[in-house]
Amino acid sequence: MIDGFKAFIFRGNVIDLAVGVIIGAAFGTVVSSLTADVITPLIGMFGGQPDFSSIQAGPVMLGKFVNAVIAFLITAFAIYLMIVMPMNKFNEMQAARAAANKPPAEPEAVPADVQLLTEIRDLLKAK
Repeated sequence: MIDGFKAFIFRGNVIDLAVGVIIGAAFGTVVSSLTADVITPLIGMFGGQPDFSSIQAGPVMLGKFVNAVIAFLITAFAIYLMIVMPMNKFNEMQAARAAANKPPAEPEAVPADVQLLTEIRDLLKAK
C-alpha cells in the first residue's frame, strides 16, 4: 500500500498539479491586489465611488453581488492579459518554429500500376 502511494505521489502530474496550485494561489494574490489597488481606484476616478454594496432590492443585497461580478470580470481580464495572451503567442511562435524546422515532405511514390498506365499513355501519344 505504501509503495502504491509513493508511486502515486511521485508521478509527474501530481507534482505539477501541486506546483500549479501554489503558483495559482500566489498569482491570485497579485491579481487581487491589481484589482483592489490599481484598477478599482482608476474606475473610481472616472465614475465616482466604485462600491455598489449599498444597492439593494428590498431585503436582497444586490450591491455585494454586483461588486463580486465586477471583481470577477476585472480578475478574468487581468488573467487573460497576463497569462492567456502571452501563452497563446508563445505557442504560436513554437508552432511556427517547429514548422520551419520540419523537413519538406517527400513526394509519394507512384504506384506501379499508375506508372505502367502512364508509360502506355506516353507510347500511344508517340504513335
